Amino acid sequence: MRVTLAVSLVSHPREQHLSLKATSVLAIGAIGVVFGDIGTSPLYALKEAFIHLGTSGKNIDEELMRGILSIVFWLLLFVVNVKYIFTICRASNRGEGGIFALLSLIPRGLSAQARRGRFIMTMLAIAGAGLLFGDGIITPTMSVLSAVEGLIVFNTSLTPVVVPTVVVILIGIFYAQQFGTARIGALFGPVMVVWFIAIAALGIGGIMQFPSIMSSVNPMHAIRLIMHQPGETFMLLGAIVLVVTGAEALYADMGHFGIKPIRMGWYLLVAPALVLNYFGQGAAVLHSLEAGTLDPNKVATFNPFYALVPESLLIPAVILSTAATIIASQAMISGVFSMTRQAVRLNMLPRLEIVHTSGEHEGQIYIPYVNGLMLVGCLFTVLLFPTSTSLASAYGIAVTGLMAITTMLFAVVARGLWRWKKRWVMLLAGAFLLVDVGLFAANAPKVLTGGWFALAIAALGALVMTTWVQGTFFIGRKLAEENQSIHDFLAELWTDAIPRVPGSAVFLTTNYNTPLALKHFVEHAHVLHEQVVLMTIVSSNLPVVPVARQIRVEWLPDGVWKITALCGFMESPNIPRFLERARAHGFNFEPLHTTYFARRTAVIPTGKSKMANWRKRLYAALSRNSVDASRSFSLPHDRVVDFGAQVEL
Repeated sequence: MRVTLAVSLVSHPREQHLSLKATSVLAIGAIGVVFGDIGTSPLYALKEAFIHLGTSGKNIDEELMRGILSIVFWLLLFVVNVKYIFTICRASNRGEGGIFALLSLIPRGLSAQARRGRFIMTMLAIAGAGLLFGDGIITPTMSVLSAVEGLIVFNTSLTPVVVPTVVVILIGIFYAQQFGTARIGALFGPVMVVWFIAIAALGIGGIMQFPSIMSSVNPMHAIRLIMHQPGETFMLLGAIVLVVTGAEALYADMGHFGIKPIRMGWYLLVAPALVLNYFGQGAAVLHSLEAGTLDPNKVATFNPFYALVPESLLIPAVILSTAATIIASQAMISGVFSMTRQAVRLNMLPRLEIVHTSGEHEGQIYIPYVNGLMLVGCLFTVLLFPTSTSLASAYGIAVTGLMAITTMLFAVVARGLWRWKKRWVMLLAGAFLLVDVGLFAANAPKVLTGGWFALAIAALGALVMTTWVQGTFFIGRKLAEENQSIHDFLAELWTDAIPRVPGSAVFLTTNYNTPLALKHFVEHAHVLHEQVVLMTIVSSNLPVVPVARQIRVEWLPDGVWKITALCGFMESPNIPRFLERARAHGFNFEPLHTTYFARRTAVIPTGKSKMANWRKRLYAALSRNSVDASRSFSLPHDRVVDFGAQVEL
């Protein structure tokens, strides 16, 4: 873990020697990508709180509103500022964030206790990844629904067209993924800048109607609400938590921009705009109640966000909010793609087809299979939960669960890697967990009304990943029984005087043993190429491995080379490129005279491994549908030979 310690504390490469202008440009980009989710929360967060009050028969008065807004303000300050920007974002792996980047920072020990702890942390990370998959399905649906529901404010007769409109927009969002975001991505930042300026202006307009609402920043309003109405406050937290949805994106997307541009965007624009808009919404409600234009018994049907919008600007506001939610959805979808690639590289998922949509940016990818699953999931979600209110129950539980898991993993990194004092780790992580678990508990009663959906998606994702990890372990152990050391194999070749033919043969292997594809080729062809390469791809705990440290070449007797390539979990392995770089180590690479040999393993789920039969069948199905080596490792299709092998699981 010496390498991990060295890299986890360095600043992001983008941040080194950045001018103010360059940081500002990156900040605009971060506003378009990182803050899309949290930036569209004003569309539904306070609305859900008012709906809860309406359905519970609780009338809103000035003191209650101040208490709610005070909780909103301090929750934003604590969760986003203190927890994520100031603390969690310190745990970067070469500038990269996210739950798997956090897992990769946890030291690996050799003792039984260390291995057991590592296993628990891995299971937590898998659970968090499952929750993020669920979030990736719920967020686009929730965001687009909330924006399009503005049509109802304009004209209630448009209610029947909301769901069809959302379906069309969602299909368009996922269809556009195959073309990449390189061209339209440049518009994300400016559009979101306009969005935040607009919601800030709307908030100021609302505050001017009831200026004293700004006193809600006083934490005593929140404390009084908690002390005098603890039960009501607890239930309200289930809705108020929606103001911090998207906070996890600050950490997950940190690698795209660096923490400094993210901080600049947050402090200079995003945070002020959000606070002004939330306070403006509260002021609009109180002003309407005071003026008698809002019936206290009908607060549950009141949309405080669109109440800030002048009637003449309703249609432009709906268009702008829809554009903002599309951008927020795009950021979440890209995040799921990125996390899926990390899971594949860490061998937690089968090989999937990963398409690079940009020749300049490694991180811009498209995963067709995941894209299709997310589209189906979103369409099913909007049909199951046709309003943002019905979907809000499913939304909060996924977000708060992921926040709690992130805190636990961070505590292990702080104690095990950085060697922070135990009392400080317990104090800090305890404070974070107190809030995380409190918010999760406030959402727990919603399990029966929608939260079950988020948990079901998370459980399904975790089930697939744990099955793949377990099955791969048993398959590896089974194949190890049939392994022969490469030195013994070469000795047999020397004894049998196998003829050599011109060209190079590349065989993929995971260790120093003889690849089964190599043994099968010699047994059937009775020849061997002049130059034989045993190619091993090793997943690094770094997001990107420097080129100078990427290749290790070892020469063995009889024209055999052992080449090991380190590949970061944010990179896609490209074997021809690795071989090209091996030239610097004395290896003679001729692409037109090189043939690649790969083994395609057919899993037979009838073996004696200690694995449930249904898991065996699931693993076999996942294995059958995994992408072949030529696509996974960027091999030229016309120079690949596949060898089939059957293995009982």
